[in-house]
Order: sequence, then structure tokens, then C-alpha cells
Amino acid sequence: MMSGLIWLHLLAAVGWIGGTIFLSLVLAPSYRALASKPDAGALFRTSAKRFRLVVWGAVAILVLTGPMLVLSHGWPLFEPARWPSLLGIKLSLVALLLLMTLAHDLVLGPRVRAILALLPDKRTASDQTILTAATWLPRAALGLSLAVLFAAVMLARS
Repeated sequence: MMSGLIWLHLLAAVGWIGGTIFLSLVLAPSYRALASKPDAGALFRTSAKRFRLVVWGAVAILVLTGPMLVLSHGWPLFEPARWPSLLGIKLSLVALLLLMTLAHDLVLGPRVRAILALLPDKRTASDQTILTAATWLPRAALGLSLAVLFAAVMLARS
């Protein structure tokens, strides 16, 4: 039972982090290289939209399995003062990552779609700032997800 729970938790984390690595290091640079081709934008948007389902499915699995794993170590769920400090750090990083993901999906993504629908000469300086932020937020989230992974490894080793 415990091995299956750990496997499911790791599978969800791998799906989220692996997909983020793929989008950030493979698909986005390929899109930029092919931006003059009409289908490049459609491919990127379709891939990102499908990946969003993977992310939120992974989040659901992680939210369900995480507390069970905490309890399996004998740590009380509602007494964070009794948790190892590394668990608190990991969960703080996870909370920040979730906030970044929500901001990307619910605020930045829709705003970027609206900006990209405008002709380039109709975009404001604020629009350009939003477009720049939209390229850096996923990279920052990738770095943060790797920090969560590192914290998880350190926690498992302690």
C-alpha cells in the first residue's frame, strides 16, 4: 500500500516537472524558432492547454497523497510545529508554486491571449511587460519545482 502511494505521488510530481521541463526547454524555444509559420502558435497553444490538464490532475493527486504520506511518517497533519523543518520548507515552496501556477493559468494566460490578438503596433508598453512576464513566470516556476524536488529528496533521505 505505502509503495503504491509513494509511486503515485512521485508519478504526479514527475508528470508536472517533466512536462514543465519539456515546455520550457523544448517546445517554447522551438515555437520561437518557428514563429513565422502559421501552425507554430496553434501547436504551442494546444500543447500548453493539454498540459494544463496534466498539471491540475497532478496537483489533485499530490494534494490527496501528500497528507497520507505525512501521516505515514507519524507527523500530525494539523501541528506543523511538530514537523521536520524541511517539510515546512517544502510545503511553503509548493504553496508558492501553486500560486504561480494559478496566476499563470487564471490571470497571465488570458491576458496574453488578448494581447496576442492585437496587432503589434496596437500593443502598449504595459502589454509588452505582460508578454515578457509570461515568458519568465514559467521559467521561475520550473526553478521552484526543481527546488521542491530537491527538498523532497532531502526529506526522504532524513
